[in-house]
Amino acid sequence: MKKHAPLLASLALSSLLLSGCAAAAGAPGQVTGPSSDAASSAAASPSGSHAGGHHGGGTSSPRPADGPSEAAKMVCGDQPMERLTTILKLDTDPHTINSWADSTFTCIYHLDEGALEISVKEAADQTTALKYFDAMQALAKDAKPITGLANLGFPAYETADGSAVFQKDNFVLQVDASDLPATLGPDAITRNGLAYQLSTTILACWVEHHS
Repeated sequence: MKKHAPLLASLALSSLLLSGCAAAAGAPGQVTGPSSDAASSAAASPSGSHAGGHHGGGTSSPRPADGPSEAAKMVCGDQPMERLTTILKLDTDPHTINSWADSTFTCIYHLDEGALEISVKEAADQTTALKYFDAMQALAKDAKPITGLANLGFPAYETADGSAVFQKDNFVLQVDASDLPATLGPDAITRNGLAYQLSTTILACWVEHHS
């Protein structure tokens, strides 16, 4: 069964691929303007019953010395914004601001309920990224591995306060919804469910970007 896991994970991720993934984030520091089935499925816990393996393969994105890669800037792009507004049924796009420091690109979405922070650590290579991910998981409070098909074949974990963290290639992606209430939107999606949904949206964009 284990030998089929990478294929099944690939198929699961392929089902999430969305068209039109784009960075559309602008320069760091730039401020941008002011029940679905996906939301329902995300409200359930993403944790499965089978251990997921580290994802091999893929292509690491070049990390510019003076700024984030185009792939990293996708966390502040159109697709996560569209998914966020769809899940929460927002009438307008939330205000965002992004920054680049310590090889980490951060995008903060300012919602009425609080701040949603999405960040990408760009490491020199996949091995370094995995070490950084392992250190984050070891330090995280109440970290719980995301396993089975839910991790899409990547190392991943979630925290009780609403964060989801994935490692892919030379990236470590963190969606931190801990500043938000336990449930949000008209469908009362959990903040863990929201963090997971946005993580998989960004991962799908990265896979499309590398294809």
